[in-house]
Amino acid sequence: QVQLVESGGGLVQPGGSLRLSCAASGTMFRWNTMGWYRQAPGKERDLVASITYMGATNYADFVKGRFIISRDNLKNTVYLQMNNLEPEDTAVYYCNLSPGPNYYSWGQGTQVTVSS
Repeated sequence: QVQLVESGGGLVQPGGSLRLSCAASGTMFRWNTMGWYRQAPGKERDLVASITYMGATNYADFVKGRFIISRDNLKNTVYLQMNNLEPEDTAVYYCNLSPGPNYYSWGQGTQVTVSS
């Protein structure tokens, strides 16, 4: 069973940057397409970005040009570099397989709050 541990969130001012990390246990991780998702209070969980095991990336329109997803297969880790953050980016961020529906168990997520 793969376990996912997200980290790197925090409070940042609009226009600031954060780098999220997602560490995954399990050897099957490196062969799977992984995604970063986010869920704001009262809203559905949305896919933010995804990356194949070969490094091909895809982004939701609302983060294109601002976020960069990457991965280190040797470290079983996926990253999300978030730049030029906006208050609308405030959410709990999670990583998991992309697409669903057969997800790994969801981790605890990491809270990102963008506020002045």
